[in-house]
Amino acid sequence: MIRFALACSAGHEFEGWFKSNEAFDEQRASGGLCCPICGGTSVDKAIMAPAVARSGAADRPPPEVIARFLAIARAVREHVERNFENVGPRFPEEARKIHLGEAEPRDIYGEATPQEVRELLDEGIEVRPLPWVPKLDG
Repeated sequence: MIRFALACSAGHEFEGWFKSNEAFDEQRASGGLCCPICGGTSVDKAIMAPAVARSGAADRPPPEVIARFLAIARAVREHVERNFENVGPRFPEEARKIHLGEAEPRDIYGEATPQEVRELLDEGIEVRPLPWVPKLDG
């Protein structure tokens, strides 16, 4: 495997692992490369320093896995923001009302402290954190 430093046309820098230089060229030509930050497909090799072995580096997922995860997390967040009601800091209160049948059942999202989340979970109210991902600006 070969690690290349990469950069998109918006100037975002990241790295990618490829079987060979030819494999990079093929993926680039087919449009199979994309920036994990902005999603841009205009990606080129960037200047890179020689690789120096570091402990723990082998435990890190490859950049394409990270990019895929970010794309999925971004899609989940966009779906929730587009289709759910944002109740802001009233989230714990609204979640309880819905759970107890005191409010109309609906999909909501909002803000809660870690303590409020623990309390909701202790009460049997299922809540999940909404993944944070950087906004696409390109």
